Amino acid sequence: MADRGTIADAQSAHNQRLMSSPSTTGVQRITITEAQDGQRLDNFLTTFLKGVPKSHIYKILRSGEVRVNSGRVKAATRLNAGDQVRIPPMAQSAAAFAGVPGEEGAPPVPTRQLEVLRQCVVFEDEAMIVLNKPSGMAVHGGSGVSFGVIELARVLWPDDSKLELVHRLDRDTSGLLLLARTRSALLSLQRQLQDGGIGKEYQALCVGRWPKHLRVIDAPLQRDQLRSGERMVRVAQGGKASESRFRILENFKVATLMAVTLISGRTHQIRVHAQLAGHPLVGDEKYGDNAANKELRALGCKRLFLHAWRLSFRHPISGDAVELEAPLPPELQSALDQIRESR
Repeated sequence: MADRGTIADAQSAHNQRLMSSPSTTGVQRITITEAQDGQRLDNFLTTFLKGVPKSHIYKILRSGEVRVNSGRVKAATRLNAGDQVRIPPMAQSAAAFAGVPGEEGAPPVPTRQLEVLRQCVVFEDEAMIVLNKPSGMAVHGGSGVSFGVIELARVLWPDDSKLELVHRLDRDTSGLLLLARTRSALLSLQRQLQDGGIGKEYQALCVGRWPKHLRVIDAPLQRDQLRSGERMVRVAQGGKASESRFRILENFKVATLMAVTLISGRTHQIRVHAQLAGHPLVGDEKYGDNAANKELRALGCKRLFLHAWRLSFRHPISGDAVELEAPLPPELQSALDQIRESR
């Protein structure tokens, strides 16, 4: 694992970039990737337009200067992969907006989270970085989160101006997350993702005894947004094709440890498919069984039991096969040990 300087060095470099001379861009048209699918428009713009105050971002949204697929949109619009976002000309640095009333510049970089992320590197070379993301860390900023994985990574690796997420993990899901360091690496890995060339396998603990005959769930999923702004996913005939393959790893009295392979990668896919099967994930507060969650919390399972433990793909430069694994984090392994002892 390469260490590119201390946390203090990273923070200093980040601050210098924020206060650099403003650079004005022309109209930009950005194509939304799979990794950005489902993100709110205002959150996407906050991440993409680094250093631009939120007050200015909401101003250009209200004025209609930002368009999605040539149409006017609201700040809460959810983006889909393939959408074209038009961004008007603007200066993209904090210094350019130093005189905006009410703005105090960029938020301070969270030192503790930087250190946590620095320790999460599983693989690193000139084309990519693979992290073992901890549960509770969002992959990108927005909805009250100033620094997600990608924002923190850009501070830790300041020389990587093209650093981007290849795919996403839910905030409460832990495990392997792939970042591309160059545009060519990103495009190569995204093509593999779209063509099914990236293998993703998860470990999930499901409530109750999973039936041996149920190995494949092929049910289309659709995203809905509640009035509260909360995002929910449900099975719907007109939704996006979604297939999950389940394999029993270990049976317990109150739960089943599963290996889950995603053939497609939709928001909350494993969680909703497990709920559809009648065996929701342990610790799932959105789609789960509250009574079962309470019972299993007493056995040490205090978070969503979902971990991306295997990742396989072709190296974007050499074409060699890359296979990576990340063991269960200590809190999940400890909970599993307590459940074993209770049976």
